Amino acid sequence: MKIKISILIGLALFVVSIFLNAPWVQFMSPSQLQITFLWGSFALFILMGVPISFSLGISAFFTALYVQLPIAVIFQSLTYGINSFAFVAIAFFILLGQIVNYSGMGNDLLDLANLLVGWLPGGLALVNILASMLFGGISGSSVADTASIGTVVIPMMEKEGYSREFATAITVTSSQEGIIIPPSQNMIIYSLAAGGVSVGALFMAGYIPGIILGLAQMLIVLALAPVKHFPKGIKVEKKRIPMILLRSLIILAIGFIVVGGIVFGFFTATESSSVGAALALVAYFAFYRKNWTKKNVLATFRESAKTSAMVLFLIANAAAFGYLMAYLQIPSLFADTITSISSNPVVILLMVNAILLALGLVMDMAPLIVIMTPILLPIVQRAGMDPIQFGIVMLINLGIGLCTPPVGNTLFVGCAVGKTTIEKVSKEMIPLYIAMAAVLLLITYVPSISMFLPHLFHLG
Repeated sequence: MKIKISILIGLALFVVSIFLNAPWVQFMSPSQLQITFLWGSFALFILMGVPISFSLGISAFFTALYVQLPIAVIFQSLTYGINSFAFVAIAFFILLGQIVNYSGMGNDLLDLANLLVGWLPGGLALVNILASMLFGGISGSSVADTASIGTVVIPMMEKEGYSREFATAITVTSSQEGIIIPPSQNMIIYSLAAGGVSVGALFMAGYIPGIILGLAQMLIVLALAPVKHFPKGIKVEKKRIPMILLRSLIILAIGFIVVGGIVFGFFTATESSSVGAALALVAYFAFYRKNWTKKNVLATFRESAKTSAMVLFLIANAAAFGYLMAYLQIPSLFADTITSISSNPVVILLMVNAILLALGLVMDMAPLIVIMTPILLPIVQRAGMDPIQFGIVMLINLGIGLCTPPVGNTLFVGCAVGKTTIEKVSKEMIPLYIAMAAVLLLITYVPSISMFLPHLFHLG
């Protein structure tokens, strides 16, 4: 605590000294002072405990004052940052995820996963992973996945003999598939930040990497099963199979319509998201009437509105911060710095991954996509990476950050659901981290994995 306070005081004095143009900071050039003030003030607010979205906006505001930009420019950047009809798709995809969460559709996906892999060694852990892949393919949210699937599966796994920490670790890491397997609201944010990359191409690009990530986690479970003596799951009764398949088909059909509608040109991303939310709402009312209560319905829309507002507020403030970065020419300076270290594409892509992983440890996904895409996309394009492939690589990187301390939102939710500590869960996640890192490198250096389906459907 004393070290943190010392760092906070020192950083505050340094930032204030820059703002006041104190003589002892004049060893830096004006452009260096401006860049340092932008990032230094942002770091200061974060250390003070100010939420990231507010930190981005406040640091942009004070930097505008420091560089003598009209304040109106910052407010214009805030509104311009979310002045896109495409962002409506985010709100509807969030609503779709909340409907799946509160309706109980996730339980049917659990039954389907249990039917497919529950009979294997470590069956319930495998069910957890596969259910997250299926659930994520509908909701597109790792936090919703962890909260919904985890509430059911973690107690079940503990009852079957798994440690609570391992059950939580599997739930948290497997939920990252929901970010990569479409539909994913973060892909829409990336599409806009990258200057209009095809949402349909991004959706198609996410399938194979998402499946590979899930399979890698399953291999870890199968490898640990004889060592940790994981129990086999229980085979599903034959008489239940038709009903499980039928109810699961209803949910999976919604995901197919949402993604297929975009890929085959029937809908735009915004139209597809609204159609998906409407179909999910119909399914909620028609097939899940027992959960159609006033409390659940109100919670569905309340949480959707709350989450949508938080995401859009983050994007707006990140857009203002991004405007200041563009004004200070940080992207070009960043690119020149990386290329001056090495011109080898392999090394450049490795450095980009390291940067994203490091930033993912301390920042949330949405603002990082908005801020870092304009900086890093030109760099990876120079190294020969397609913008569609980079979108998947970025999401995997930042997804790992969501389940990694100190600022891993999905990890926090998982530990809250599992009623355990971050320290204990992090130890259990080490082999899963290794699997995710291996998949990240594979997707980075083998473009055909993410580009096969977009090319097959002539989308990229």
